[in-house]
Parts: sequence; C-alpha cells; structure tokens
Amino acid sequence: MVKSAPPENTNRKPSKLEGLKERSNFLREPVATEILEDTTHFSEEAIQILKFHGSYQQDNRDNRVRGQEKDYQMMLRTRNPGGFVPPQLYLALDNLSNEYGNHTMRITTRQGFQLHGILKKNLKSSIAAIVKNMGSTLGACGDLNRNVMAPAAPYKNKPEYQYAVEYADKIADLLTPQTGAYYEIWLDGEKAISAEESPEVKAARQRNGTGTVFHDNPEEPIYGTHYMPRKFKISVTVPGDNSIDLYTQDLSLVVITDENSELLGFNVFSGGGLGRTHNKEETFARKADEICYVSKEDVYELVKAIVATQRDYGDRSQRRHARLKYLINDWGVEKFRSQVEEYFGKSLEPFRELPEFKYQDYLGWNEQGDGKLFLGISIENGRVKDEGSFQLKTALRKIVEQFNLDVRLTANHNLVFCDIEPDKKAAIEEILQKHGINSDPDKIEPLVRYAMACPALPTCGLAIAESERVIPGILDRIRTLLNQVGLQKEHFVVRMTGCPNGCARPYMAEMGFVGSAPDAYQLWLGGSPNQTRLALPYMERLHQNDLETQLEPMFVYFKESKETEESFGDFCNRVGFDAIREYAAKYETKKVAPGVSDDADGLVETMADSTTAAVTEESDRQVVAIDNTTTAKKLRHRVTVKDDVYSKLKEASESQGKPMTDMVNEAIKAYLEAE
Repeated sequence: MVKSAPPENTNRKPSKLEGLKERSNFLREPVATEILEDTTHFSEEAIQILKFHGSYQQDNRDNRVRGQEKDYQMMLRTRNPGGFVPPQLYLALDNLSNEYGNHTMRITTRQGFQLHGILKKNLKSSIAAIVKNMGSTLGACGDLNRNVMAPAAPYKNKPEYQYAVEYADKIADLLTPQTGAYYEIWLDGEKAISAEESPEVKAARQRNGTGTVFHDNPEEPIYGTHYMPRKFKISVTVPGDNSIDLYTQDLSLVVITDENSELLGFNVFSGGGLGRTHNKEETFARKADEICYVSKEDVYELVKAIVATQRDYGDRSQRRHARLKYLINDWGVEKFRSQVEEYFGKSLEPFRELPEFKYQDYLGWNEQGDGKLFLGISIENGRVKDEGSFQLKTALRKIVEQFNLDVRLTANHNLVFCDIEPDKKAAIEEILQKHGINSDPDKIEPLVRYAMACPALPTCGLAIAESERVIPGILDRIRTLLNQVGLQKEHFVVRMTGCPNGCARPYMAEMGFVGSAPDAYQLWLGGSPNQTRLALPYMERLHQNDLETQLEPMFVYFKESKETEESFGDFCNRVGFDAIREYAAKYETKKVAPGVSDDADGLVETMADSTTAAVTEESDRQVVAIDNTTTAKKLRHRVTVKDDVYSKLKEASESQGKPMTDMVNEAIKAYLEAE
C-alpha cells in the first residue's frame, strides 16, 4: 500500500503567512491581480507571495521625505544553480540593469544576480526578459528551496567538480515549484524554451511510497499547498572544497568517487543556518551536522526525505523558529535521522571519512584541464558597476560580447569566466587593464579579497546599520591599525551585515560585524579562515568610531602571543574571550600613533558623527586621515574628499598595495612640509 504524506503539523496555530500561502492558489494571488493595477507598489499580502517569484519590494531610504510616498522599487533575484550564467543571460541582465534598474548588478552570496531599483510597472517586462534569455527568478526567494550552490571552478579534468555541478542542476530541477503561476503571470502563460529536464528527475518527483509526495496535489507534489515552513538552502561540493560555505546550508552533499573517479554517492550534512534575531536567545547560528552517506541511485529519495521531514515537522507557527536547524537542534541528530529513514524507506548508511575542508576563491588565471583557461575576477562586495576610472561593468560586458564566454558566479560574490582559449588571454587582459580592472589576486589587498558585506542600506528593509557602503572604510582602518602594531602581513576573513539575518555569513568569519544600531555592530570573533567553525559574539555593540580603541589591544595581544602560522580567528578561539578581555583591560594605548607627531592634532576636521568611506549628502568621500591617540581617549579625525579624488586614491591604493589612509597621511605631510 502506498503511504501518503502525513498531514502538516497543526499542533499550534499557524502563522499568518501560512494562510497567505494556502489562499494564494499556488502562488497566483494576489500577485496576478495586483500586477495589472496602475499603482507604485504591492500590498503586504502580495509582497509575501511575490518573494516566491524572486522579487522583494523595497524602498530607497535615502529618498524618504516626510509626508511623501516612499520611493518604492523592486529587487529582482535570479536563480542560477551552481552560479552558471550563459552569455545571453548575462547581457540581458546587464541591459535590464541599465534600462529599468539602478545601472548596477549585484552578485549574491548564493551565486545569483540581484537587480535593484526596478519599478513595479517594469517588473513583468524584466522577469519576461530574463526567462526568454535562458534565466529564471522562480524560487530565488520565498519558503522553498533556494538557489542550489556548487563550486564555480569549471575544471574539466576533475570529474568530481563536474558531478557537483551536474547534481546541483538536477536537485534544483527536482525541487523547482511546479505551479503554472510563474509563467501565467510573467509570460501570459507561455512557457519559455529551456533545457530538457532529466528523466530521472521527473521520475523522482513523482515516485512515492514513503510519504514524501502528495498524491492528491499534482500542482505541487513535493511542496504541497503550504510549501516549506521557511527557506531551504542546498549545496553540492567535493571533498576538501569549502568555497560554498557548506556548514551554513540546510542540506549539503559532498561528492564521493572511487579510485577511477566514478561517482559512488554523497556524504550528507544537514541543519546549518545563520539567521538570528538580536536579544532573542532562542534564535542562533548553527553549523550543519554529519548525517549519513547515500548512494547515487538513492540521492533524490534522500533529498526528498530530508525536505519532507522539514516540510511536515518544521515549525509553522513561529517563523523565527521555522528553519531546519531548529528542528534538528530540538530533536537531536539521532531522532532526525530516524524520521528521515521513515521517509527514505530504509536505513541510512554511515557517513564516510572526508579530508579537511579549505576555502578557495579561484581568482586569477587558472588551467581548466582541457587546454583552456578560466579567469576569476574579484568583485568588491559583488557590486558590478562603473565608477570613475574603474569601469568594471563596461569591461565585463565587453568581454562577454567579444568572446561569448560562459560565466560562473561564486559564493564569495566574485565572477569566473570559463572556457577561454589561451590565445585570447592577452586581449582579455588588455580590456581589463584599459578599464582599470586588476586580474592578479596577489595585488588585491587581502582584507578586501576575503571580505563580504550585504547590501543593507538604503534598500534592504531589514537593515539596522550600513554594510556595503561602509566596509571599504572599515577594512582600510583595520589595515592601518594592523600596520601600526607591526602586523603588516596579517589578514583574516571579515564579513559585515546590516542586520542579524546573516546574508553575508558573518557568523562563520574570523571577524564578523553584525548591525545592531545605526553606526554600531555586534562584533563576532573566532571563526576559522576556512569557514568550518562558528564565530562567537565578543561585543554586543561596537560603535564604528570606537573601532581602533577596541581592536588595537586584541591585535597587539595577537602579535605577542600567536603561534607560528596561526590565524587571527584560530588565535581568538584558542585563547578565549576572557583572556582577550583581560589583556585589553590592562592594555595602555600608545600616546602617539606611529608616524604621527603630537602637533598633528587639529590638522583636519573632526567628523566623529560621520560614516567612514560612505557617500555624504554632497556625494563626497570620508577617508581616515590621522590617528591622534591619548591614554584617556582615542579620537578619529577624518577629511572629506570629492568622489573623483576618492576614485583615484582607491585606484592608486590598489595598484601600489598601500592603504588609502597611509597615502593620505603621506600626501598631507608632504604638502605641509613643502609649505
């Protein structure tokens, strides 16, 4: 007898959003009605359903005026399994960002693109253009499986990497919503031509007998009427490659091959997730657990079993407790395995031994393994834009147009060009250099290379503090401080978010900044360089003006007590926060910062209430210029420079490998001495 899926958990009153999903007619309403209305924005109910279609409604907080309507705009997110973007789609997105968006594209930390600034009246045209150019936004947001991640390196001589990409695609297909709502609303019912779905995936979606599928729900056989309790994140990677932050996923699969590189199956991790809420101790970041091994023949059934367990037993009453990580934390791993086995229909096999995972970013020129090359381009905070002499957006478009290259996006919001003929390398380098783009990762400031920040203000409705707009200045100040205390060669993973939801994964960083108030952040320390260990909260509220005061003692302690080759995150984890706080309490800040004389005080305007390296109302840039340090109080003096000067300063800083602060100090000092 075929076992049907059990009724969804109704022990407690479901949240309001559960009712919205039930009444939506499989994600149709009220979006289908409101997209036809001549208004500037959607209703709150439509906003929630719209997420399943890949869009968030936002407003530009920089443009808010009391008594006037908000500056409503839509953020549109693409679904790109494994980060794959064909040239046709890349050019379509670039066009849309100019025609309807804010003239930038942003690479997400889940290997997709986001377009910002799209008006409601242009949303349908934008989504239709994406779909007609081999793309999709379906399932990029909402309570279902999000973009499936995989390493972006296009190795052709390493079969395990090809398996990872193949199964990322197939699992994404398996868990794609089946409702016709998406094509009905955005393409008037016309289903665009797309790659043929694998027959094994089609069969797996319908196959049941253990309760993973709803037989009476052909429109959504896996998700059912209510979809998932919350978002669900999956990655597929290879042993040793943690380029996709595997411990942060609801479900991660690790490719297992035999001695002939033939695929055998997958190791399975489950229960990772980073979103939390300030002052709500019941919410927390959590690493994924080792669950089992599954053969390749059974991998789809195992994925369905884990999805069904979360679907049917995840918390649908309290959304901040609805992720799979809380179910596993509440149940324990053994109970979770037992329930998964019921849906799987047989016992789970033991997890297999794996090598240590390492973080990789695949920047620079690399051998692809088939005689061709691939090129990883570092994109600061994932923002593809033109700014001054730094013409990144123009350069990338020219390369795609001229050489028709496939693109893969990385989980560290960088970009990889694939399948480059060796004789095209010089021409590509010429385009990059002409537009001010550096392709050599060794010439990138390491703090910048390994950092990530979320968009935050002004568009994200959840942002409490700045992130993308201030992290360049924060990193510059950290580099200056490291240089001053004699740690010129040190670097570590810094990540910043404007709120505790963790989109830039700060809780796995060696140093994480999590917005807790305007211009203030929780400080998290102790994650590992390879993102295999959770950081812990060190300070509840660090105002950005106090950055040097708080970090200087721990950097000096690190310099004095670090072990050979020990990273900053490993050091913090080893010595513990009590030891760091004890050292800081006894630490006496140097009276004068290295290279700055006592009479430097007052040379520049104090701007203590401003945001470092953020755009001011006059579109100027603020650059930390002088450290004036006393034992009683540490002040940060800042000077304001025009945008064009800032762009040139940043370009010179990157090309010379020197912090902007040092260059400003040298220029001011030389000017004053000349006087």
